Amino acid sequence: MKEIRNFCIIAHIDHGKSTLADRMLEMTHTVFGKDLLEQTLDSMDLERERGITIKSHAIQMDYKHGDNQIYKLNLIDTPGHVDFSYEVSRSIAACEGALLIVDATQGIQAQTISNLYQAIDHNLEVIPILNKMDLPNAMPDEVKDQIIELIGCDPGDIIEASGKTGMGLQEIFDAIIDRIPPPVGDIEAPLEALIFDSVFNSFRGIIAYFRIMNGTMRKGDLVKFVNTRKEYNADEIGVLKLKQFPKDELRAGDVGYIISGIKVSNDVKVGDTITHVKRPCAKAIEGFENVKPMVYAGIYPIDADDYEELRASMEKLQLNDASLTYEPESSAALGFGFRCGFLGLLHMEIVQERLDREFDMDVITTVPNVSYLVYTKKGEKSEVHNPSGLPKETTIDHIEEPYIHAQIISKSDYVGQIMKLCIDRRGLLKNQVYLTSDRVEVAFEMPLGEIVFDFYDKLKSISKGYASFDYHIIGFRPAKLVKLDILLNGEPVDALSTLIHFDNAYDFGKRMCSKLKELIPRQQFDIAIQAAIGAKIISRETVKAVRKDVTAKCYGGDITRKRKLLEKQKKGKKRMRQVGNVEVPQSAFLAVLKLD
Repeated sequence: MKEIRNFCIIAHIDHGKSTLADRMLEMTHTVFGKDLLEQTLDSMDLERERGITIKSHAIQMDYKHGDNQIYKLNLIDTPGHVDFSYEVSRSIAACEGALLIVDATQGIQAQTISNLYQAIDHNLEVIPILNKMDLPNAMPDEVKDQIIELIGCDPGDIIEASGKTGMGLQEIFDAIIDRIPPPVGDIEAPLEALIFDSVFNSFRGIIAYFRIMNGTMRKGDLVKFVNTRKEYNADEIGVLKLKQFPKDELRAGDVGYIISGIKVSNDVKVGDTITHVKRPCAKAIEGFENVKPMVYAGIYPIDADDYEELRASMEKLQLNDASLTYEPESSAALGFGFRCGFLGLLHMEIVQERLDREFDMDVITTVPNVSYLVYTKKGEKSEVHNPSGLPKETTIDHIEEPYIHAQIISKSDYVGQIMKLCIDRRGLLKNQVYLTSDRVEVAFEMPLGEIVFDFYDKLKSISKGYASFDYHIIGFRPAKLVKLDILLNGEPVDALSTLIHFDNAYDFGKRMCSKLKELIPRQQFDIAIQAAIGAKIISRETVKAVRKDVTAKCYGGDITRKRKLLEKQKKGKKRMRQVGNVEVPQSAFLAVLKLD
């Protein structure tokens, strides 16, 4: 065990984690020749296209140090985006050390700070690395001061490196071996292994990735999962190189995988403990808390017959993405589907994209919203994710909505516009700190519902891409929320109804009606599009009827002859309107998402 080091790489998005990991794999000859691509560990096409890491990736490297001693280094490369912070928390639980990478051209960003705090909470040894030192616009002295202020290390502890040229790699490896402690654990104790990830393979069933804390696991052992109480034979165990590498035995401190022909996705839960059936451990390892979704949206199949197929796809996707939660629901407009919880809007977009690419599912996503607590006059409390689940207005005492503590780090030139954006979204300024002369950190408390739509995009465009944003939930607070319904010919369309703050309701309703007027095709009768709060109509648009010119054959004579024909037509239209129903096209649901 003295020759094992388990560590992860943490950083803000785009600070060069994956590129540095490439150089490490190259230097240890773990990957060479045609296997070595840019961002080798980002195996998903989506990750390569967008240039971001979505999944944590574990890989084992063999490194020869000084006196020909060979060390086993287990590296886990983690995502940098705030929506995938759950991946980071799981990787941190499986490690003893972390490489904290800071871009020498950008300095410390919001996600750097939040990932660092997670690592410190788990008592990880943090090695600060200044990346991208080969760039002409690097500011090593300024950024070093920021790092020293953040973690209180010595200037000599900070390693200067470059993921592109490979500069500083030798120092990084030396620091990993000298500074990060080897794993502690008892090989003779009962088996305890923590599952930190899993993946579905259509030929071999579910493959679980684990880190052994105590004990030894051998091929063919009868093991059980503590939380789900399911028992399986370990058909194959091994370590993760670029491909899976089978072994006969894994001991405390090792990171590896297990294949045991598991078919049912519910049998494996990320954060569960694997132990032997004959000699079980006393209790499960405490590692992760259950993930709390921030944003909810409905996902429905475009073709209603694909519902069961969508369910199977969601199960397989949840294995690989433990932060996705879902439950079945139905809607009058869209049929059967799922109510899904996501960690943010990028997460929602990625899930949608993965359903399309990996499982070939055509889905439609409803307007994203957050969960609210509703208190009735009888003193009952319920959690509502969907406006249609709201009790009658007369019975509601008050509604509470989730609030977040938002941390924004930006160049000081953009502070005014950022503050205006946050205050427009009902934010309260809590704090403002100048990190350096031209970098400022502002802290706001604001409702989560206000950042769900397009807050992140607006923030990026205001700050020309410089501002970094990080947030965490701080609890629920009372809010003046109303349910805004959209009526077509007096009939509410449940998929378009939203819960919205009273001050924004009129403006949103008006924009919604005018957008729907453009999208709903004309019928033989007038269609009234109305936005209503309760029984009060706040906005209305009318889609005019397609009409036949009935007076064309009537020329000359008295006006009453024309009037008689028009009255007759009017009666027919009225009767048609009673029997006709309005189809809302799919584009109308999607347009609401992009309403701005």
